[in-house]
Amino acid sequence: MFNEGTGMSTIVTFISGFVGGLAALLMPCIFPMLPLTVGFFTKRHHNRRQGIRDALLYGLAIILIYVGLGMAITIVFGASALNNLATNGVFNLGFFLLLVVFAASFLGAFELTLPSKWINKAEENTGKKGFGGILMMAAVLALVSFSCTGPIIGTLLVQAAGSGQRLGPVIGMLGFSIALALPFVLFALFPSWLQSLPKSGGWMETIKTSLGFLELGLSLKFLSNVDLAYHWHWFDREVFLVLWIMISGCFGLYLLGKLHLEDHLTKGIGVPRLFSGILVGAFSLYMIPGLWGAPLKSIAAFLPPQDTQDFDLYTQSFKMTPQSGYGLVRAGAAGTKHKDLFHAPLGLSAFFDYEEGMAYAMSVNKPVLIDFTGHACVNCRKMEAAIWPDPKVLPLIRDEYVLIQLYVDDKTAVGSSTIGEINSKLQAEKFNSNSQPDYVLLDNKGKLLTQPVGAIYNAAVYAAYLQSGLNKFKKL
Repeated sequence: MFNEGTGMSTIVTFISGFVGGLAALLMPCIFPMLPLTVGFFTKRHHNRRQGIRDALLYGLAIILIYVGLGMAITIVFGASALNNLATNGVFNLGFFLLLVVFAASFLGAFELTLPSKWINKAEENTGKKGFGGILMMAAVLALVSFSCTGPIIGTLLVQAAGSGQRLGPVIGMLGFSIALALPFVLFALFPSWLQSLPKSGGWMETIKTSLGFLELGLSLKFLSNVDLAYHWHWFDREVFLVLWIMISGCFGLYLLGKLHLEDHLTKGIGVPRLFSGILVGAFSLYMIPGLWGAPLKSIAAFLPPQDTQDFDLYTQSFKMTPQSGYGLVRAGAAGTKHKDLFHAPLGLSAFFDYEEGMAYAMSVNKPVLIDFTGHACVNCRKMEAAIWPDPKVLPLIRDEYVLIQLYVDDKTAVGSSTIGEINSKLQAEKFNSNSQPDYVLLDNKGKLLTQPVGAIYNAAVYAAYLQSGLNKFKKL
C-alpha cells in the first residue's frame, strides 16, 4: 500500500538510459551517420518493404547488443555483488577516477578509441546476408561511435550497478538502446523526415562539451561516498557545494560563449544555447545559499548529509523554534554508542545501535522506527531533506517513535567486522531485505507493527504509514 521506492527506481533507471541514448544520438560520432545508414537500407533493395524490414532488424540488433552488454555486467557481478558495489570504497573511488577521465575526454583533452583491428574485423562481416550481416553493421556502429558513447554508457552502467537493482544494468541499457535505435527505424519508415534534420555542426561539439561538465559534476558524488563511508571528513557538504558551484559556473560561462576551450572557439551563440546558459548559471546561484545550510531540497539527494556541514543555520532553526511551534526538536534521549560517528538529520535524537535503541524503547514504552540507511544512499538523503521536515511527518518521528538509524555501508571496524556489515546482516536476517532506505516499524519487543517500506516521496502517504504503525501499537 505504502511502498513506492522499488518501482520508481526501476523507472528512473530506464529513463536515465533513454535520455543517455538521446544524448548519444546527438553526438558527432553518430548524428552524421543517421541519414547515411537510413539511405543505405532504403536504397539497397528495389522493394521498399525489404528496406524497411532491414532497418527494423538493424534497430533490433542495436538493442540486442547494448542489452547484451547490460546482461553481461549482471551475470559477471551477480545480483548481490551489484548491491554491494554502491557501498564499496574501491568501486566508488575507481569510478570517480573513471568519470573524471570520461569528462576530460568530452571536454577535449583526448579521445577515447577502441583498437582499430576490432572495427576492421566487424566491418569484414557486414557484407553477410540476413540478420547476421545486419547485426555486424550494428556492431560496427557501436565500435566506431565508442569515443562518443563510451563515457555515456560507462556512466549509465556505473549508476545502474550502484543502484543495487538486480537487473539495473539491463534496464539502463534497454532504455539507452531503444533511444538510439528508434530514429533509425522511424526515418526508414518516413524518409521525408530526414529533410527536417538540422545540419551537422558546432552544436554537436557544444552537446559533447556539456556532457563533459555534467560527468565531472557527477564524479564528485562517488568521491563523496568514499569520504562518508570511511569518515575522512575531507569532502564535507560545503566543499562539495563549492566544487559544484564552480563547475556549473564554468559550464554556464561556456554556454554563454564567455569561456572558450581549446579548438572550441565560438563566434556567437544561438537562442537555445543562451537559454541553456541562463539556466545553468541560475542553478549555480541557487546552490550558493547551501553554503550557509539551506537544504536545497531539489538536489539534496546527491549532496553529503546536512550534518557534515560546519556552519548550518537550517538545522539550528529547528532547535531554536519555540515549543509550541513547528520545527521543535526536543532534547530527548539519544544513543551513546557511535555518537561520535553518526548524527541524525534535523537535530533529531536517535540511536545508532539496534540493541541500545530497543532497550530504551522498552523503558519508555514507545514504538520503534528503524531507518536502514547508507552513506551512499541517494534516496535516503532525499527522504531526510524533502519528507522528514514536513510538519505532518516530523512530529511523529520526533515525539511518537524511538528512532534507530542503522548504516549498512559504514566501514568503521568493530572487532573482526564493520558497523555496516553488522547492520546489513541484521537487516537481511531479521527483515529479509537488503535495500535502502528501509523503514521498519516495531513495537518495543521487536515485533513488526506493519510491513516495512522503502522511499515514499509523498509526505502525506509517509505520515499515514507512520500513523498506521502508531495506531496499531496503541491497541496492543
